[in-house]
Amino acid sequence: MSTTAQLFIDGHWSDGEGRQFLDLQNPATNDNFAAIAVAQVADLDRAAQAAARAFESWRNVSAYERGRLIKAAGRLLAERADAIAEVLTREQGKPLSEAKLEIGNSVGLLEWFGEEARRSYGRDIPGRAPGVIQTVRKEPVGPTAAFTPWNFPVAQSTRKIGAALAAGCTLVLKGAEETPLSVVELVKCFEEAGVPPGVVSLVFGNPAQISAHLIPHPLIRKVSFTGSTPVGKALAALAGQHMKRGTFELGGHAPVIICADANLDLTLERVSGAKYRNAGQVCISPTRFLIEEDIYDNFVDRFTEKAKAITVGDGMAAETRMGPLANPRRIEAMDRLVADANANGASVQAGGRRIANKGNFFEPTVLKDVSSDVAAMNEEPFGPMALMQSFRRLDDAIAEANRLEYGLAAYAYTSSAEKARRISNDVETGMLSINHHGLGLPETPFGGVKDSGYGSEGGIEAVEAYQTIKFVSHAAF
Repeated sequence: MSTTAQLFIDGHWSDGEGRQFLDLQNPATNDNFAAIAVAQVADLDRAAQAAARAFESWRNVSAYERGRLIKAAGRLLAERADAIAEVLTREQGKPLSEAKLEIGNSVGLLEWFGEEARRSYGRDIPGRAPGVIQTVRKEPVGPTAAFTPWNFPVAQSTRKIGAALAAGCTLVLKGAEETPLSVVELVKCFEEAGVPPGVVSLVFGNPAQISAHLIPHPLIRKVSFTGSTPVGKALAALAGQHMKRGTFELGGHAPVIICADANLDLTLERVSGAKYRNAGQVCISPTRFLIEEDIYDNFVDRFTEKAKAITVGDGMAAETRMGPLANPRRIEAMDRLVADANANGASVQAGGRRIANKGNFFEPTVLKDVSSDVAAMNEEPFGPMALMQSFRRLDDAIAEANRLEYGLAAYAYTSSAEKARRISNDVETGMLSINHHGLGLPETPFGGVKDSGYGSEGGIEAVEAYQTIKFVSHAAF
């Protein structure tokens, strides 16, 4: 595996114009262990031009052949899963078991998109006059600029590449500078599978400079972004100024409504595991725990026990169940949010502090009696923080769930069909999972509403996001 994350443009790996590099740190040690090539404007132009040239032929490659190449890349990824998982853990921090799970999920995504490539159907509409044939066609939108985050670098890149290629689009991918090496290995799978030059390019560098140049670029026709809501809003505005199609999967602040009639043992097992996966650095992480008052103290006590039992350490260690946060900025955010909550009446039941002075480790944290006006209840914590609040009536829980402008994911636990129906109807969210955590499968939609973005990165909707609709009406003479 390389120790330099190079650019991949028009079928060639290079250090880019100017040969500038960034350092890559291991979040468990804060040691530099690799270099990242920095793309200059000339590199970005070459990538956009290569994507435009490749699009003219790639769009006409049969859906069956496109699907075959996507699945071939998936097989290579599966063969290299263990080695790539180690790279992912070193640069991102998540436990090796979670890194392997991410690679496995990515293989599943490529298998699914490879199959879905051949199922892009249009339709015929009966004509109103004899001899009139009316057809609706789905066509690829064109070269795409895609921006991926550091929390699930392989899986999120796979969602964008797989959907774009299945639809017949080409793609310039900006990988996250915190996690470049695993994305390099993913792109190599497409290269070695036989995907033609220019169909997939990969760049790194200054995120603001890259987005400011690629989004308005006249050769780019679509933008796909996964990341924070403030950045996503800025990029969506830029895309809108240039009439570029967009898919934006932005931040979340997922509520978890836990009713007194829920199976408490099952609920605790599932929500505690989901909360601290990837150290809480998950856009759909359960965060605001809204618990019916009859079971509130019991639930918080038992959840706290589970949080305290989590082994935190280097993701490469077999006993580790939660790794470090991805960068020092997340430590600073956790410190600030805990201090603010504590100063405003919340009590720290578990964690709340940084671990050691080396590496970005933070304790699994549980805050009890958190009021709705503290900072952590209003901005996405994106860390190992569970916020506990009680409710008396289901209406109150639903109101709190809907209070924020976030609307990506929500969860509920209840044995009542009527309560499940009400929550399904009334909670404002793009995704809702009741009595389990069933989000993020390849065949299901993945996206939010309100300030959590628009468009989908899963299911048939993900492929449709890379397509335009053409209506053809043909009358025979």
